[in-house]
Amino acid sequence: MSIGTNRDTRHVAKSEKKTKKAKAAPRWEADPAGVFFSDRFNVNPAVLDKYGAFDISVVSDLPVFIDPFLLFNSSNRKYAALHHQILDYLRFLRDQASDDLDPGLIKSWYTFREVRQNWLGFTVGGNDGRGLGPKFAKALHAALGEILKNFGDETITSSSHLEKLALIRPGVGRDSISDFATNLIKHFLLDYTEQFARKHLAESDVKQVTVERAAFNYGTETWMSRTYALPWTEGDFVILTPTDLLTRDETWINRADMLRSFDRLPGVVDNDQLRADVNRYFKSILTRKPTQLERDRARTATITAFPELIDCYIKLKEDTGDQAVATSKEKVGSTLRLVRQVQVAARDITDKTDLFEKPWTSFDEALAAVHIFKDYVENQDGYRIINRGDGKPFASEAEVQAFFGLLLQASRFDVNREPNNGRGPVDFKLSMGLDKSLIEFKLAKSSSLERNLSNQVDIYETANKTKKSVFVVICYTAADKTKVNRVIKRLKLDQPDARPLVVVDARAGNKPSASKA
Repeated sequence: MSIGTNRDTRHVAKSEKKTKKAKAAPRWEADPAGVFFSDRFNVNPAVLDKYGAFDISVVSDLPVFIDPFLLFNSSNRKYAALHHQILDYLRFLRDQASDDLDPGLIKSWYTFREVRQNWLGFTVGGNDGRGLGPKFAKALHAALGEILKNFGDETITSSSHLEKLALIRPGVGRDSISDFATNLIKHFLLDYTEQFARKHLAESDVKQVTVERAAFNYGTETWMSRTYALPWTEGDFVILTPTDLLTRDETWINRADMLRSFDRLPGVVDNDQLRADVNRYFKSILTRKPTQLERDRARTATITAFPELIDCYIKLKEDTGDQAVATSKEKVGSTLRLVRQVQVAARDITDKTDLFEKPWTSFDEALAAVHIFKDYVENQDGYRIINRGDGKPFASEAEVQAFFGLLLQASRFDVNREPNNGRGPVDFKLSMGLDKSLIEFKLAKSSSLERNLSNQVDIYETANKTKKSVFVVICYTAADKTKVNRVIKRLKLDQPDARPLVVVDARAGNKPSASKA
């Protein structure tokens, strides 16, 4: 289905009418103060799903991002056109990549603010990312004048790829690639959002907005502003993103995967001399008994010496592109299921508890919030959110923190996520004036658990000028539980005067249904 056309939205509307006649739609109530787009703008999540848009949080970034490879590998003609537009812009930059390019033009053409209004990325508890500043600009400008000077004229791969920059510059990661791609297709995302807003949102929730740097004018060689009718909340507009452009964890083409695939790269092309030269050079810089770190350094040096290996790797990824679509679909689907579960959990905690209504201190609320979280995970099937089960990976520490952070959105206290006050970032700080309390999460499987329980929170308390904190440990397995009990006894954390420690049992195997209990 073509994304965002009038014809498509009419088709969706007709389909919805047919569904209503055949069977009543599932009951759904919006929450105007909710944390998700569907709640805030009174849109049934099913409508977003039909349109193909990801139901973002409008209070905290969610850890998914645009992967430009999904544009390249798509059969959708609009997506393919967007991929070509990205390459056109990079070719434009390549043709200007001279040593004496005016610094003002480098800033104009190479630096971009993060498109924070799409609420995607890695800023938990907000949407203010770093964007693409001078460091990225210099790296890209230098690369296009040196190792990427053949960009657009590759002979091994079937296309050029933006992600190539991340393969040759260690400091350029998934967030930089995603931010760059998002800025270059921003005009499409704004059109896509405007069409949804006009069709499905109340007039009071939509505002005419002039968006800076929405599209590039090759005639004037400048970025232009354009005006759109967009969803509006909390003093800013919102941008929707098609779910099938998103992934989680890493882009399909990435540096770590290239190093892991090193041994396969020379075999991608029919070039015996290249294979022989690569193998000879690689072996010449290895020690007799190399460590894994030394092997990775040798692989990096070899790829630098033979940059055609980068194209060999990209060719390998192009040939397995269908796996990229399937992998991203599963990862994003898992995240979307988490979103739906958090949506229910946030309502439950607001509706069924008085957590945010009592006139208590920040420490009272922090401790109560953690105990409610524990009860929700252990006794109300909340463990399903952070323990995927069915052989799937457990939620990471960052995902657990993100889930808990979304539940704190209704707090009357100022909730700061990972404030770094000099000695490293604590997970959460609840504060109101001089009243401050800290919450720190840790997975039981962490190799540093005992050291962290012994020292880490003391350091954070000193840095934040407070003596009030709660330490939360998540157990996923029976081994985790045994380990935590052992550490608690060794550190005497079960004594009455010990700092509050809350152990959350997120195991799946010890929670039978009520009928079987």
